[in-house]
Amino acid sequence: MASGDSSKQRSEEEWRAVLSPEQFRIIRLKGTELPGTGEYNKFYGDGVYNCAGCGTPLYKSTTKFDSGCGWPAFFEGLPGAINQTYD
Repeated sequence: MASGDSSKQRSEEEWRAVLSPEQFRIIRLKGTELPGTGEYNKFYGDGVYNCAGCGTPLYKSTTKFDSGCGWPAFFEGLPGAINQTYD
């Protein structure tokens, strides 16, 4: 989510109310989809990919590529839109 986004202030209960159980597991609990199962893995339509939780624009479709890993891959996010957390 972009910094300054008020949706970051939602409680976990509020997130559970607006996200599906699978979205909650992935977005809030840092889970992952099984490789090759996500609806956007093989999708190459023109446009912008937005955060499923808050709607923040994250990536342009022109930066998407097939990495062969089973998940959507992008070589560049929109400026200021992506926060990385290393584990």
